[in-house]
Amino acid sequence: MPRRARGPVLLRTKVALCALGVALPLLSGTAQAQECPDRAAPPPPVDTSEVPPPGEPSPGPLPVPETPVGGDQLAGCDVLLPPGAPAPPPEVTSASWVLADLDTGEVLAARDPHARHRPASTIKVLTALTALRELRLDDTIVATQEDANQEGSRVGLFPGTTYTVRDVLTGLILRSGNDAAHALAGKMGGVEATVDKMNALAASLGALDTRAATPSGLDGPGMSTSAYDLAVIFRVAMQHPEFARIAGTEQAFLPGAPGGPPIEVWSDNQVLRHYPGGIGGKTGFTDDARHTFIGAAERDGRRLVAVLMRGENQPVRQSKQAMQLLDYGFALGGGGVGELVTTSPAPPAETLPDERAVRAEPESASMFGTVGGPLALLAAAGVAVGAAVAVQRRRAALARRRRSGGDDHP
Repeated sequence: MPRRARGPVLLRTKVALCALGVALPLLSGTAQAQECPDRAAPPPPVDTSEVPPPGEPSPGPLPVPETPVGGDQLAGCDVLLPPGAPAPPPEVTSASWVLADLDTGEVLAARDPHARHRPASTIKVLTALTALRELRLDDTIVATQEDANQEGSRVGLFPGTTYTVRDVLTGLILRSGNDAAHALAGKMGGVEATVDKMNALAASLGALDTRAATPSGLDGPGMSTSAYDLAVIFRVAMQHPEFARIAGTEQAFLPGAPGGPPIEVWSDNQVLRHYPGGIGGKTGFTDDARHTFIGAAERDGRRLVAVLMRGENQPVRQSKQAMQLLDYGFALGGGGVGELVTTSPAPPAETLPDERAVRAEPESASMFGTVGGPLALLAAAGVAVGAAVAVQRRRAALARRRRSGGDDHP
């Protein structure tokens, strides 16, 4: 009994310290990082986008958990398949990928799932999920010139025009608008406060490979995530009806300039637009991250998600690679290589029973942005401790059900 109790205690301590950014000599985690070249941190950047501001230190890599989240098999760096499964499509050449069931959480197959890479705009799923927990959908945002000046992809928010949070989320997901990400961050207390909230939420979900540096996914100091973490975050996001609705929208219209026509917005996700049963996803690219991609689809009552990181459009485009992975997943039989382990998020504001509850939820969620960076990290550590307990209990329960032949659904 003492030996069984020791593991959860150690894990809770390490998860809490991970959330605080404390580097630990985690024995098996260190060994994994040595065996897997990207287990501790992404490859070196190719430009200066991750250089911290003058006088600020460059953040070190996040600690590598001793026990891989999602199951021991997910520690592997190569292609991971259930027994008897055929090889995945050879056209899938991304450095890291995860294929998982959105409903059961089962990881069907993967390649180096906990490798840490830069997310590019796929981190906007976490931005959107943070906003959905922090803001009301009918809250208004007046776009600023600073929003409109954001570099990279933009949806075209017009300075001085009033949008709802729902409008801005639509521009964030469909067109990957960096102006939309900046506008949402402004509504949530500013970029720094929003990044703190995003990281606290990631820690609460057990996404221990994830550290956001910007709400848009533009590269910044210490930014990292993994294909596994993105699958977890996307799974939780798709449980929110409004996110699922926006992610599954092909075309929308946003307010334009005063007196002008509305902005027509089309989704840039080819899985949604051209794959039978496509239900959404997110695209991303920066010079340092290379191509990143999330694509999800439903067939015969099953919903699968494919997450690809650090890819190239060779021999086929990332969207085509995701489609081939989805085809492969729908054809697989039973069995998997791990699970997407999450904790249950707080209910969205719109589902709470009365006006006082609706107004109370954003106040509790916003504490991460109002108390400052260090206290936000302390708060994240406390949340992560609770998440770690839930993760360990869930894994033990699933193990008992599997031994007894029980249901594997969450």
